[in-house]
Order: sequence, then structure tokens, then C-alpha cells
Amino acid sequence: MAVKKILVVDDSPTERTFLDGLLTKAGYSVIHAASGEEGVEAAKRDQPDLVLMDVVMPGLNGFQATRAITREETTKHIPVIICTTKDQETDKIWGIRQGAKDYIVKPVNAADLISKIKALG
Repeated sequence: MAVKKILVVDDSPTERTFLDGLLTKAGYSVIHAASGEEGVEAAKRDQPDLVLMDVVMPGLNGFQATRAITREETTKHIPVIICTTKDQETDKIWGIRQGAKDYIVKPVNAADLISKIKALG
């Protein structure tokens, strides 16, 4: 399945704008959510081909939202890539255990992110 529509879940407007520009330039359609709760709802409603998930957010954090998306019947087929400043090995392991397909540390390297997205296709 080729990735066309990507849901970016991040509480930082700056980060959402940066990822939107990067992904749009690469030919992807981008939708946004500003919290973990919004991200879970948007995944159910919009059925994106991929979710890029921040971790550190108020309310439902990215690990919890990833777990909700990857275990919910209507969204478990949607791959999640965690995209966060949390760069400890334990964070990466925990993220993958929550159901994420991959883990990228911010600041995002554009070429690295695009190659990870293409690898899912």
C-alpha cells in the first residue's frame, strides 16, 4: 500500500508547519491533530495511510495514542512512526512496544523521514 495521506500529531504549531511543508513538497497529503486525543479521533475519522506521532503532549501522550491507534479495530492497520525529541534507547523500545513501526528523533532529517515512509509502501 502506497502512503498518500499522512496524519501529523504534534502539539507544536511550528513542528506541524515544518512537517507539513516537508511532506507536501514530497507529494503527500497532510492532515493535522494538535493532541493525542485529536490524533486518535482523526485516525478513526480520516483513515490516513500513516501517522507521524509526537510523544510529549499534554493529555494523552504519544505512546498512549499510538497504543490506542494500533490496538483499535478500525485503525490497527495504520502504521505509526513516532517522531519525538525523546532519544533514549528505552524510549525507542517502549515506542515500538506500543505498536509503532518506526521511531525518529527530532530534529527530523528530511531524507531519513521520506525514506522511512517509502519503506512502508
